Amino acid sequence: MADQQALDEVVEFTSDLIRIDTTNRGGGDCQERPAAEYAAARLAEAGLEPTLLERTKGRTNVVARLEGSDPSADALLVHGHLDVVPAQAEDWSVHPFSGEIRDGVVWGRGAVDMKNMDAMILAVVRQWARDGVRPRRDLVIAFTADEEASAEDGSGFLADRHRELFDGCTEGISESGAFTFHDGAGRELYPLAAGERGTGWLKLTARGRAGHGSKVNRENAVTRLAAAITRIGAYEWPPRLTPTVRAALVELAALYGIEPEPDYLDDVDGLLDKLGPAAKLVEATVRNSANPTMLNAGYKVNVIPGEAVAYVDGRYLPGHEDEFRATLDELTGPDVEWEFHHHEVALQSPLDSPTYARMRAAVEEFAPEGHVVPYCMSGGTDAKQFSRLGITGYGFSPLKLPEGFDYQALFHGVDERVPVDALHFGVRVLDRFLRAA
Repeated sequence: MADQQALDEVVEFTSDLIRIDTTNRGGGDCQERPAAEYAAARLAEAGLEPTLLERTKGRTNVVARLEGSDPSADALLVHGHLDVVPAQAEDWSVHPFSGEIRDGVVWGRGAVDMKNMDAMILAVVRQWARDGVRPRRDLVIAFTADEEASAEDGSGFLADRHRELFDGCTEGISESGAFTFHDGAGRELYPLAAGERGTGWLKLTARGRAGHGSKVNRENAVTRLAAAITRIGAYEWPPRLTPTVRAALVELAALYGIEPEPDYLDDVDGLLDKLGPAAKLVEATVRNSANPTMLNAGYKVNVIPGEAVAYVDGRYLPGHEDEFRATLDELTGPDVEWEFHHHEVALQSPLDSPTYARMRAAVEEFAPEGHVVPYCMSGGTDAKQFSRLGITGYGFSPLKLPEGFDYQALFHGVDERVPVDALHFGVRVLDRFLRAA
C-alpha cells in the first residue's frame, strides 16, 4: 500500500515537472533534457541506474531497469512521455507552467497528459526502494521525448537504436486508461485501453495551370483541392467493429440493460444513441476518420497558383488500413495526389491476458463502485513505436475523478489540471497492479 511519503511525492513531482517547460511545437522545437534529468535524479535516489539517451541534442530520453524476483518472467515496460503541447498563457486561469496547487488541484500543462503518470511511476518506484520491494517481473521504466510530434527523437529512436534496453519486454503500460468517466446517471466507468487507431496524417497536393486571376481557368489547383477536401470532410465512414470496441459495446449494453437482440451490433449508431453519455467512450472508434485541418495555396489574390496543398488528420482502425487507403484514393480523385505526412500502425491488444485481468482487479480494489470496461483510443501513444519490439501496449494511468471533471476535454485543453486525490488514487492503483504484475 502506498505510504504517505509516496502520496506527498506524487503531488510534488507532478508540480515540479509541470514547471519544467517541455513544450513541443513540432519540427524539433523542444528541450526535454531538464525534465529528463529531473526524472533520472529521482530514479537514481531510489538506487536505479538510469541511462540518458539522445538522437538530437536536448531531446532526452531516460531508461532504467528494475530487476524482478523471477528471472524467467517476461519484463513489463512502464513508460510516459516528458513533452507537452503548447499553451497560450493568456487563455488560462493560472500560468500553464506554474504547477500551482490550489484548492486540492494541481494546475498546468501536462497535469493529465502526462506528467501526472510520470510522477506516479517515480513515487511508486521510490517507495519500493524504501520498503525493499521487488516486483515479480523486471520493470523497464522509460520517460520519452517527442511523443507529441513524430516520436522520432523519443520512442521511435529508442525502438530503432536501443532495442537491447527492452530485452524481455512483452507488454507495456502508459497513458489514457483507468480514469473515471461519469455517465450522468450516477455510474462511474473506468475504461482500460486495449487498442489504438492507426495514425494517417495526410498531405494532399493539387496541381493545375497557373495564370491570371481574371481569366477562365478549368485547371485551377485551388478548386481541385477544395473539391477533394470537401468530399473527404463530408464522407460517412461505415462502422467497423474491432474486438476491443465490440467487447466494450457488449459490456456497456449489459450495464445499461439493453437487450442483446441477435443483430443489435449491426446498428451501431442506434446502439450508441441508447447508451447516452457513455457513447463518448466508443463513438470515435467504431469507424475510420479523416478530418481536413490545414490549407496552403497561392501568394497573391489575382494570381491562380499552380499548386495547392492541404493536410488531413486521418485515423484508421486495427485491420482497416487497406480500406482507409482505398477510400482516400477514391475521395481525392484523379486531380489530387495524397501521401502520408506521418504514418503509424493501429494496435489491438488482447482482453483475455493476465495483465489485463490484473489491471482490472487493481482498479476494482480501490474503486469497487466503478465499472471497468474495455476501451480503444481514438488517437495514438508511444505504444505504437514500442510495438516494433513486439511489445503489446495497454493504456493504464489510473485517476479517480469527481463528477463534472471532463478528463478527456483537458487533453491539450485550456486550464489542464488534476485533483490531488486523483493522484493519490493513481499511486495506490499503480502500486497494487505493479506488485501483482
